[in-house]
Amino acid sequence: MANFRLLQFLLLVHFAFLLIQSTSQARLPHPKNRVALFIFGDTFFDAGNNDYISTTTNSQANFEPYGETFFHHPTGRFCDGRLIPDFIAEHAKLPLLPPYKQPGNHQFTHGVNFASAGAGALSQTYAGMVIDLNTQLVYLKNVKKCWSRSWVKKTPTNFYQEPCTC
Repeated sequence: MANFRLLQFLLLVHFAFLLIQSTSQARLPHPKNRVALFIFGDTFFDAGNNDYISTTTNSQANFEPYGETFFHHPTGRFCDGRLIPDFIAEHAKLPLLPPYKQPGNHQFTHGVNFASAGAGALSQTYAGMVIDLNTQLVYLKNVKKCWSRSWVKKTPTNFYQEPCTC
């Protein structure tokens, strides 16, 4: 389990490095090129997805003291402030990424957070109580389909002018 967490952290750092590197390259042809950040993981990365699934309160962080220092209200993050992906997004000049399961108008222009507190690499880890890694990948496929539909309607140069909404 500890080895998986280390691998997960190293993968996040690797992708974050690639993201930051790609945002700093000025030779890209379109001046408004943007990147999107997609977060997968468990408690250390969950921005609030567990608040929107049918699970126990032990797997949710929608009550105090969570979030009281930085956000001044509970956000669904299992911490008192921001998570590692929040700092990576800030460094890449992206807004805080919303949880995928958050109700409302889904705009994936800047990316989205699929992570779920308590999730594991195996589907059997807290089965039915969290969003396992396989399901998180299915959600990514849904976003990809949304982007594909949007891509047909727009040219590559104006794709990011309107949000992708699913």
